Amino acid sequence: MQACLWTANGQSKVMGDLLWFVAHTKPRCEKKLVRYSQREGMAATLPRYRAAHKYRGKTVVFEKPLFPGYVFLEISQDQRGKVCQSDCLARLLEVIDQGQFRRQLTEILGALEAGLEIRLAPRIGEGMRVKIQSGPLRGIEGWVEKRYGMSTVLLRLDFIGQAAAVKMEATDLELI
Repeated sequence: MQACLWTANGQSKVMGDLLWFVAHTKPRCEKKLVRYSQREGMAATLPRYRAAHKYRGKTVVFEKPLFPGYVFLEISQDQRGKVCQSDCLARLLEVIDQGQFRRQLTEILGALEAGLEIRLAPRIGEGMRVKIQSGPLRGIEGWVEKRYGMSTVLLRLDFIGQAAAVKMEATDLELI
């Protein structure tokens, strides 16, 4: 999208091309930055997926950012300063290849709208030491034995000289 300025001779001149920027937000501030951007008249994109969690027999559905800590902004160079005034922004990153970024973001948003299950692949691999973040085994440390696809790992837990193995979601683990 472009803003045009009409010159005295009737020719149009492109004033401010809209460019994609990646806003690296402060922790858990993605939605706040989107609201701020919308109030200030800037286009902000935050790809989200639905995640269900069970709490004492109740299932609660949340919308979580697909890329935690990042919001995608399509703004003019002139609007950069306004974005930087937000309390939610850690830094604003320039997108070098605008065309490739636009295509990839469009594909990801299309897949989310089609209901495809898309998640970030955690950087947890075989042999890595991890700590369980949630559930009845919360706080226990172990080693990743094997990966099953993007989301499931076989975890080896050592108890009193004996080993037990449990399958877990990779998103419930933290690297140590």
